[in-house]
Amino acid sequence: MKKLILILLLSFNALFISLAYAMEKTPAPKNAALYIIAPQNNATISNPIKIIFGLKNMGVAPAGIKYAQTGHHHLLINLDNLPSLDRPIPSDKNHIHFGKGQTETTIQLPPGKHTLQLILGDHHHIPHDPAVISEKITIFVN
Repeated sequence: MKKLILILLLSFNALFISLAYAMEKTPAPKNAALYIIAPQNNATISNPIKIIFGLKNMGVAPAGIKYAQTGHHHLLINLDNLPSLDRPIPSDKNHIHFGKGQTETTIQLPPGKHTLQLILGDHHHIPHDPAVISEKITIFVN
């Protein structure tokens, strides 16, 4: 009986956390725009690759700082699909977080064709509502 109660409590806790993430969508202005300033789409470039982020009609704040109409950047590398828009953005080699509020970075990529895209995350790394996402660009590394 104690095991059943513990399982039920853990299940309820997991459901509550999931619902809290789903309900806590941070609003973004409808005219917010996220874009990659550099490199340009279809550019052929060499390592190291400098990527400069652009953002209009919103501000940048570090992760963990809840302030209206702000977020922080996440760089998506070589992804076919966007991450879930109602959960925290993953953090791995294809989802790079800039939780200190950085607006540019330098990365290394192997030679070949690559895609880059930005998505803004709120103080909990969750995309805004509506999601603020850049166009996907393609680069060629030589």
